[in-house]
Amino acid sequence: MTPAKERDEPVRADARRNRAHLIEVARDVLTASSDASLNSIAKRAGVGPGTLYRHFPTREDLIVAVYLHEVEQLAAHAPELLRTHPPLEALRRWLDRLAYYGRIKHGLAGVLHALTDERLADENYRLVIGALTALLDACKDGKAIRPDADPDDVLLLLGFLWRVSPGPEGEARATRLLDLVIDGLRHGAAELSGRQGS
Repeated sequence: MTPAKERDEPVRADARRNRAHLIEVARDVLTASSDASLNSIAKRAGVGPGTLYRHFPTREDLIVAVYLHEVEQLAAHAPELLRTHPPLEALRRWLDRLAYYGRIKHGLAGVLHALTDERLADENYRLVIGALTALLDACKDGKAIRPDADPDDVLLLLGFLWRVSPGPEGEARATRLLDLVIDGLRHGAAELSGRQGS
């Protein structure tokens, strides 16, 4: 490795860490207030405005980065949960994470509605539906949920998460509604699985 390359690699690693830190801080700030300024995000992150603008030249760039980061994290969380928990518990924990993501999206909804083009929406849908399919399939294999649970149908049903208001009341309501979803998925699981197996 050349000395120049050795010098460049720590710089690139620092830049990646800075960018990731800015996205994490922006997520928290924008979830609390979708009107937060870029300067307030930079201040909260402990960096100068120039550092923020170097990574995200516009407010829209930052918001899309936060949105994509959350979708990627959500999708990556599914296999990790399946490795460490029984399938039904993994599904419920993932749905709780989806509810949190729904609250983030709620805070950014106006801007995202204007920004999210069809290509971006399709990529996000692919990631989320892939994760949900893996979780549902694991639950079906264990006969923990009904075998006819369709991931597209379940995701459509979960659309209520984007309409629940932020705050403690909204969180409590989302928890109750997710309990109903899980109860619905479990209803008749053994009987329907038996019929399909016969």
